[in-house]
Amino acid sequence: NKIARGEPIIGVGAGVGIIAKVAELAGADLIIIYNSGRYRMAGFGSLAGLMPYGDAHQVLLELAPEVLSVVKYTPVLAGVTGTHPFYQGHRMRSFLQELKEMGFSGVQNFPTVGLIDKNSLFRRNLEETGMGYDKEVEMIKMAHELDMLTTPYVFDEEDITNMIKAGADVVVLHFGLTAKGTIGARTTISLEEAARKAQEWTELARSLKQDVIVLVHGGPVADLEDWRYIAERVRGVHGFFGATTFERLPVEKAVAEQIKAFKAVKIKSS
Repeated sequence: NKIARGEPIIGVGAGVGIIAKVAELAGADLIIIYNSGRYRMAGFGSLAGLMPYGDAHQVLLELAPEVLSVVKYTPVLAGVTGTHPFYQGHRMRSFLQELKEMGFSGVQNFPTVGLIDKNSLFRRNLEETGMGYDKEVEMIKMAHELDMLTTPYVFDEEDITNMIKAGADVVVLHFGLTAKGTIGARTTISLEEAARKAQEWTELARSLKQDVIVLVHGGPVADLEDWRYIAERVRGVHGFFGATTFERLPVEKAVAEQIKAFKAVKIKSS
């Protein structure tokens, strides 16, 4: 109904309960939690979620009560590591069922090997040794079979095709690590290139599944004006998903401005 009315679908990453609580009050359509949120809210870059600093599923389970307890009605999605070697086959299905029973409405594939260049030796070796993107596709297929909302990150035409075949309800066009702020990406594609890719990928997605919801995320699409640029130029995109955009960047700005305002107050000399 919102799409029919021309209203954007906005997904918000929440690495701490207060972000989820405020996101719901502001009218967010989806709230997503995964391990990168923990690192972002601790002041580190989002890619920490792809490094061996902790079990991504354990971090998710630690965050879950904090977020699920304060969200009253907005669907909450879980970031699930499809390539996790200890969660394959029936164990992955059991884990997804556990998440559903906890109160999660759906899943997203994160951490994802999709952020690793397909042409790199590291990515090729991951694919060759059973830790490839195909495992993330399998996870999305399982979640779809469990009647969970599926909102995978996709990075190219092949990913879009495979995820939609697996039953994706939403595809999130991922343009890389989000730019701007104190720890945002410095190397990214241009906003113009993101718009071009978004149009091509959206058309492909809609050709494969007419009612698929298409969101954009990351790279140069970091703030309101970037999102406005995409929304005004790309036909068929339904909305935006932001984590850094709604967690880290607003906190960096608001806290800094508040402290500076307090510091600017003159006090009476004794």
